[in-house]
Amino acid sequence: MTDNHDETAGMSEAELARHSEKMAKKKQAREKIMATKTDEKGLVIVHTGKGKGKSTAGFGMIFRHIAHGMPCAVVQFIKGAMVTGERELIEAHFSDLCQFHTLGEGFTWETQDRARDMAMAGKAWEKAKDLIRDERNSMVLLDEINIALRYDYIDLDEVVAFLTTEKPAMTHVVLTGRNAKDGLIEIADLVTEMELVKHPFRSGIKAQQGVEF
Repeated sequence: MTDNHDETAGMSEAELARHSEKMAKKKQAREKIMATKTDEKGLVIVHTGKGKGKSTAGFGMIFRHIAHGMPCAVVQFIKGAMVTGERELIEAHFSDLCQFHTLGEGFTWETQDRARDMAMAGKAWEKAKDLIRDERNSMVLLDEINIALRYDYIDLDEVVAFLTTEKPAMTHVVLTGRNAKDGLIEIADLVTEMELVKHPFRSGIKAQQGVEF
């Protein structure tokens, strides 16, 4: 990435004048657009796709809330068997601002027990609803809920109905996991699909502390 000095190095006075005029017009256009963006609302945010970074993006927003002193909460639907850096940091230093609930028991191929997975997912969803209803929480992260929805451990229609009718107006809800269902995408305010280009796992490199967990 180049800074403004690099972009203008070697320019003639006429070129510098044209550059300044161009930047001034861009600034004016940007300010005009930003002046129309005055509303605020609690967003439904979906991070999905085959690429890495879905949970990481969700936790990034949770840490922003913590940095601003804003109460928030996390419910993990799948990663119960894993110790993660995010969980350890939050529980050790920020439990007064962020509630953290890990209610999954690992990935579905680890438990191999659909009935138990459904029961745990249902328990996680009930806790999620309680946390979202609590208007003291500015944001609630539902980590890997899309996996539970994909396997029909939780009813999609119930999740959609809750988010559209019961979510407090100013509460942000972040839902992560690959294969987000169309019904969820339709009601979301922000949807990001992480695209996989390369992954070290394909080269025989295992998940590593500080990168994946």
